[in-house]
Amino acid sequence: MSAHPDKHIAILVVDDDENLRRLVAAYLESEGYEVEQAADAEAALASVKRHEPDLILLDLMLPGLSGLEVARRVRVKRQIPILMLTARGSEDDMLQGFDAGADDYLVKPFSPKVLVARVRALLRRSGAGLQEEEKKLTVGDISIDDKTREVRVGGREIELTTTEFDLLRVLAEHPGWVYTREELLESVWGYKYLGDSRLVDVHIANLRKKIGDDPTDPQFVRTVRGVGYKLQSPGGDHQNRKAGGS
Repeated sequence: MSAHPDKHIAILVVDDDENLRRLVAAYLESEGYEVEQAADAEAALASVKRHEPDLILLDLMLPGLSGLEVARRVRVKRQIPILMLTARGSEDDMLQGFDAGADDYLVKPFSPKVLVARVRALLRRSGAGLQEEEKKLTVGDISIDDKTREVRVGGREIELTTTEFDLLRVLAEHPGWVYTREELLESVWGYKYLGDSRLVDVHIANLRKKIGDDPTDPQFVRTVRGVGYKLQSPGGDHQNRKAGGS
């Protein structure tokens, strides 16, 4: 059954495999999305500049410039959600994709239903899908604005990816609460993730860098050994729902 979004949502599919590109486009169009296609990096970057898609499905291995380089160039000026598609599923490939600015990662071959579920989750998190109640959250020096999707630390605006913003927002909903990696995967990614829960660790590390949290002695995003993560203001003493913290 088609989802038929409330607004026209444009998705750019970038892959040099024409058959796969057309198949993915057909599934997305059947869900009510508008789809642009690109077979290489240059065409992809031109399409991003011309159409400003709401989401990019990006193959890692492209002729000429790689998908990683495309992601890096997009991230210079834009925070468009990026779902990386690749036949290479090693941990190093995954880490490189996230470091380049990807929000999610899907290994080929994949189920079209799984792809659509990932797309919906990313769009919902980016604000292109149905909006949830908008609010402002403050934890110590960190302020989060749902409506503008702005994050400030000590009054300084911080540029976060879609995934980093949503991860911080979930943690900020209940300062001091300890979230397991599995809970964060389900809350942030919006589906039951079947891969390695270290996906959360990668994004936590990137988030800490951007908000100025010392990875050797983090003051905001704290690790609870053997459990997960919690957010607190430096020196704050919030009520935890699970014991422990470091």
